[in-house]
Amino acid sequence: MKSADMSDPREALANQLAEAVARALEEDLRQRPRALLVVSGGSTPVAFFRALAVTALDWARVDITLADERWVDGSHADSNARLISEELLQHEAAAARFVGLKTAAGTPEEGVEEAAGRIEALAWPSSAVVLGMGADGHTASLLADSPELELALATLEPLVAVRAPSQRQPRLTLSADRLHRARRHFLHVTGDNKRDVLARALSGDDARELPIRAFLSCPLAIYWAP
Repeated sequence: MKSADMSDPREALANQLAEAVARALEEDLRQRPRALLVVSGGSTPVAFFRALAVTALDWARVDITLADERWVDGSHADSNARLISEELLQHEAAAARFVGLKTAAGTPEEGVEEAAGRIEALAWPSSAVVLGMGADGHTASLLADSPELELALATLEPLVAVRAPSQRQPRLTLSADRLHRARRHFLHVTGDNKRDVLARALSGDDARELPIRAFLSCPLAIYWAP
């Protein structure tokens, strides 16, 4: 792995997170035939993906999937699958197997059953789930203004189709239950604004207001930089 640029706290954070996730995968691969990594989209994890991609690991035995996905074509700029392909499935990590959530169905409601079958076939519990958090306190696509939030927080099904006024596209998200099925949880956030949101989330317990709260009661390694 490349050396962290200590002059850039976000770059250093990304390198530290990549090292922690790589250790988790290595540890599990010593005990299991395959390991599973669940990652999030957005702009924050790009540096983390780039650092992890150049890490030496038995990537051919690693499956990677997403915490959530927008219901857009894989070539669309908003596609998380596209982000993973361009930023994570490169260099050493090109040997990993990516399992996406998007199907050929016209809507996430129509595609959820097929996508759930893909997810159920993976090696749970996952070695690691790397969550992000929006400025509104959402994580994955557990969104406070989504009519499906209560379902996504409570169901034992692996996936939920989600629509929300705050979002341009409908989505599929792993349920809170499925995201909890991990040996290790990481939260990767940057910026003072998100630090303040996280502090507010830590001061209460209503996940319907700030969905990130659904994960604050479990062991969670928080990676934050200004």
